[in-house]
Amino acid sequence: MSNRLFQSVIHQMKDAVGRTIGVMDDTGTIVSCTELSRVGDVVATGMTEPFSVNASVIINGNTYRAFGSPMQPEFTVFVEGNDALADKYACILAISLSSIKQYYDEKYDRGNFIKNVLLDNILPGDIYLKSRELHFNNDSVRVVFLVRLLDPSDISMFDIIQSLFPDKTKDFVININESDVAIVKDISAAIDSKDLEKLARSIVDALSSDVANHAVIGIGTSVRGIKDLARSFKEAQIALEVGKVFDTEKVIVSYENLGIARLIYQLPSTLCEMFLKEVFKRGSIDSLDHETLFTIQKFFENNLNVSETSRKLFVHRNTLVYRLEKIRKLTGLDLREFDDAIVFKVALMVKKYLDSSPIKY
Repeated sequence: MSNRLFQSVIHQMKDAVGRTIGVMDDTGTIVSCTELSRVGDVVATGMTEPFSVNASVIINGNTYRAFGSPMQPEFTVFVEGNDALADKYACILAISLSSIKQYYDEKYDRGNFIKNVLLDNILPGDIYLKSRELHFNNDSVRVVFLVRLLDPSDISMFDIIQSLFPDKTKDFVININESDVAIVKDISAAIDSKDLEKLARSIVDALSSDVANHAVIGIGTSVRGIKDLARSFKEAQIALEVGKVFDTEKVIVSYENLGIARLIYQLPSTLCEMFLKEVFKRGSIDSLDHETLFTIQKFFENNLNVSETSRKLFVHRNTLVYRLEKIRKLTGLDLREFDDAIVFKVALMVKKYLDSSPIKY
């Protein structure tokens, strides 16, 4: 926030208060004062702990009161004197300057504006006007990465990620909650999904060296302009949720590469249950044991090739054919037939989806 705004308020209150008043930052440096010659001086209070926003403190004949964040106040107002009137002045100034600072941050802070856009907390009609006011380039192409720490710890993931994107005029690191950090990255229009995944990999690598816990990243699609950033953010959220269901081993999940999993995720559960009942008319999918399901998985991984699958499973070709025939009798689907294999593959994914009960955004 501009210290000139504090100085303007302090100057206007000079005559009304009739005392020396000022504001210092969290380093003890005076940033605004009725005595202009004191601006830039460092105040040695002798305190080892930061000032509290809940009470005034009297030191060396001056009354101090902090304002800003309750957990870590950013500024402290001081008033000449140690009487009750000085305490009242300090309290009134702290409340007034805190409100002014909050209004200023909400109006002019670019990061706060981007966060409101991502979370749909701003009207679509206001986005264009606000972006012009904050001098955003509406022709830029941007993409949203959503980094999620699966087991949040004391280590600040936000600070680590922010150090990876020092250009705060183009890239924005937004703290969504204690475990999620959104990165709004300004990119080239010609960049492809592989380049985005490489960037995500570099973020994962940086976190793995500093954070003991496991992190995953969802990547939305690239968008042009500000108003569509909310869509890219929701896509990154969906990528993480779908990846948690269908690609549990992946730490980087791109919305563009979700394939049929994205379609299944968007289906209502009642429709999915109806589909399973229609596919498995002869017997439930739950009747298939672990060994049979593992065989099916390997058969799909080897593109329905009987010889290659039997080699990978270390079984005789006839043994595999027997297992496939057994599956056909149980389910009515012959996995050696392409159409039946597709239906079975989708059915397995639908069953996995229903068992997971994912959160939809």
